[in-house]
Amino acid sequence: MKSYRLVLVLFLSFLLLSCAKGGTYSLYLQYQPVKDFSSLQQKVGASLGIGQFKDQRSNLDTSFIGIYTSPWGAPDYFKSEPFPLEKGIRDSISQALSQRGVKTVSVSDWNGQLDTLQNVETDSVLTVEIKQFWTEAKRSLFRTHVLTKISFTIHLGVKKEGKVFMRKVGLEREMSVPSWNWDRERMEQSISQVLSSIFDEFFSNPY
Repeated sequence: MKSYRLVLVLFLSFLLLSCAKGGTYSLYLQYQPVKDFSSLQQKVGASLGIGQFKDQRSNLDTSFIGIYTSPWGAPDYFKSEPFPLEKGIRDSISQALSQRGVKTVSVSDWNGQLDTLQNVETDSVLTVEIKQFWTEAKRSLFRTHVLTKISFTIHLGVKKEGKVFMRKVGLEREMSVPSWNWDRERMEQSISQVLSSIFDEFFSNPY
């Protein structure tokens, strides 16, 4: 009996110690359009330049995009994949638009201002400033609550209009799942849904 208790105590101690150690993991960023942007190419032209995206979040450490906390142990932190965040969003948008028939070209020399728009070789050019990007999962005994907050400032320069359009966009979404059914894919799902809602609305009516 004593040996059984000793084994049980050692097992519980190991379990608690393993739970107490937090880690850093990756969340895969993927913008998956739901809407059809039938008029987008007509508005932006034959080619859309994808300029440099800027991470302007006010977080103390912008390396991370999320956190998972449980009633016990240290929290887990999450980074974006691809990393850094601005690259992940930029690549995801470029890939999504290319799959919808919009030719995208990488542009590195546009500063978002009208006076330099004509220097860009593409018909239009897009840049994004990341103002907020955070997802947080909190676990209780039976439920895990996930809150995702994302906001951007988007600059779209259109040569044929002779204008630079600026729009602030953002969305906050909550979801709750049984704790035994939670995993990192739930956080990725929450991020993907918010990204789809934000950019689908923008590209459906860019100006």
